[in-house]
Amino acid sequence: MPGVETHFRTCNICEAMCGIEIRVTGDQILSIRGDKDNVSSRGSICPKALAIQDIHEDPDRLRHPVRRTKSGWERITWDDALDETAENIKRIQKSFGRDAVAVYHGNPIMHSHNALLFLLPLFEALNTKNRYAAASTDELPIKLALFHMFGHQGLFPIPDVDRTDYLLVIGANPVVSGGSFISGPRVAERIKNVRRRGGTVIVIDPVKTKTAALAERHYFIRPGTDVLLLLALIHTVFEEGLARPGKVEGFTDGIDTLNREASGFSPESVAGITGIRSGDIRTMARQFAAAESAVCYGRLGTCAQEFGSLTSWLIIAFNTITGNLDRPGGSMFTRPVVDLQALLALTKDTGQYGQWTSRVRGFPEFAKELPVSTLAEDILADGDGRIKALITLAGNPATSAPNGRAMEQAMNTLDFMVSMDWYINETTRFADIILPPASALEQSHYNIAIHMVTVRNTAHYSYPVVQPPPSAMMNWEVLLGLALRLEKNPLKKPFLKLLTPDRLLRLLIRFGPYGKKLNPFSRGLTFDKLKKERHGIDMGPLAPCLPERLFHRPKRIQLAPDIMVKALGRVRDVFFFRHEIKSGGYDMLLINRRHIRSNNSWMHNSLRLVKGKNRCTALLHSSDANAHGITSGDAISVESAIGGLTIEADITDDIMPGVISIPHGWGHDRPGVELSIARKYAGVSVNDIVDNGVTETLTGSSVFCGVPVRIRKASP
Repeated sequence: MPGVETHFRTCNICEAMCGIEIRVTGDQILSIRGDKDNVSSRGSICPKALAIQDIHEDPDRLRHPVRRTKSGWERITWDDALDETAENIKRIQKSFGRDAVAVYHGNPIMHSHNALLFLLPLFEALNTKNRYAAASTDELPIKLALFHMFGHQGLFPIPDVDRTDYLLVIGANPVVSGGSFISGPRVAERIKNVRRRGGTVIVIDPVKTKTAALAERHYFIRPGTDVLLLLALIHTVFEEGLARPGKVEGFTDGIDTLNREASGFSPESVAGITGIRSGDIRTMARQFAAAESAVCYGRLGTCAQEFGSLTSWLIIAFNTITGNLDRPGGSMFTRPVVDLQALLALTKDTGQYGQWTSRVRGFPEFAKELPVSTLAEDILADGDGRIKALITLAGNPATSAPNGRAMEQAMNTLDFMVSMDWYINETTRFADIILPPASALEQSHYNIAIHMVTVRNTAHYSYPVVQPPPSAMMNWEVLLGLALRLEKNPLKKPFLKLLTPDRLLRLLIRFGPYGKKLNPFSRGLTFDKLKKERHGIDMGPLAPCLPERLFHRPKRIQLAPDIMVKALGRVRDVFFFRHEIKSGGYDMLLINRRHIRSNNSWMHNSLRLVKGKNRCTALLHSSDANAHGITSGDAISVESAIGGLTIEADITDDIMPGVISIPHGWGHDRPGVELSIARKYAGVSVNDIVDNGVTETLTGSSVFCGVPVRIRKASP
């Protein structure tokens, strides 16, 4: 019997990147627990980390390519699968043009250097403008604000939560999410520490979340009105003479413009719409401006709404005018071991906007990506430019995109579809071929993307834990195999064949901010040094870096970009001139939510995560429940403009009256889904009633926060 080996690894599930200790014998996993010596997590993990074993051992997980036939799925070889995929893509592009093929990738791609580094060769070989990603369901508005303010879509300001004296959280639940854009383990402990050292934590959210439970104060806010709250906070800062931008003032343009634009949004004018009293808004602004250090942080709730780009912009602007941008305890920037921002700048890929548009509604591309809200119609609409083939990469748009039923209808009409995925799920059941890579534990791991948004500058390389079977292919091998078959330039192919993820990672570290660069005698960090640090390395806290890190020429912050200022006119129109809380009988506003045992749609086949109390429920305030004769446990009907669903009611006063919350990522009872456990705990897909025709103002991104709905007790 093989001996027991202990591996130290980074959890690849969410943005917390907790360190885990995995004991194995041969290819059998004996245990997974927190790595108490990890430089970031110090032994802390959540239930999802334990479920990595469930995914690896899952009998439903595909371990070889399959082809859909009239009689069911059949196993095929990797060569046949990749050859057939390439032949179909070439055929469709030859007949209908290069843009007749679309590609969509999900969040897991961004968590693996094995996959992330090989997207570009595939994209270049495909040469299609129809690229979509999960980013347009949760973060594209933030990137647009960064692009216009700092000159780079990936220069994310991170809340320096470990040193701040005043933390203002709007529309985010980092205790549950693992700290999205505040990435780092032990988020709850970090937030508690703010108060332990005498600081203040304020949470503004339509739900009293687990994060809000740790705050000094929590305020309910009407979904979708965060833009008004932020304008009122900025208004107060300027009106009361509290604006002190500090060192950034010398290289910031647009302060006076921001002052002028915010002048029409007093706390008194927005209080009735937001649900937050004007006195409370003014107090927040004063305390924030007076704090030794402060930071405002927003995430999905401030992003996946009609004014997501404006809200994201105003959060940064609020931090800036109060002197909390690029200073300890404020909003700062990482200096990651692999500096992807600098790499993209070298390739001139800091972002672009409106270079082309979607074919039906004319949404502008951003960063060479179109919003997934338009994907279904771009497949279904007849005429020139219609999408005929779809490639999905570790993504499940049938449940993650708005109007999932329309997405299903669209995928069912494609001439060809291929998916790189481990499962036959709500999306991949429509594929002609499924390409399942090796499991995460069979591959090396380094999280390039998430290290760009960490609360400290850290790094951790993970070796494979178990030996993959001879027939397995890694993420990068699948992507590169397709790219090589599709690449038209014969001069590129020999170069591409030399690439491996670890070779690329070696170069990226060497030429990164801590690397040896061209000096072989330097003491800088190398890939080999990183690999020896089994518990990761900590390069220190975030440090001031402006204006050097700015990508505008000259290096100046654009605090009031024209695109944002012009869009404020729509805010005035929507809220001040035709504001209606109730219209068409839809008298409630729908939002979604996350659970610590769930990660989007792809971890519900783990029994340890889904067993127990039903977590796919609708949260309702007791006053709304009483008005409709509903009690906890009742089945209720929730209807929007595009459809309805039936779900169990969960009555609580921890949600704002007039708001209903349903978690996303469920709905596993579709015909053809081969997820044996998830089907038993199917739940419903909230995105079936989210209208893909209602989108964020500037990016066309999906609007999941503030969907008008009506409810009633379901008939027996």
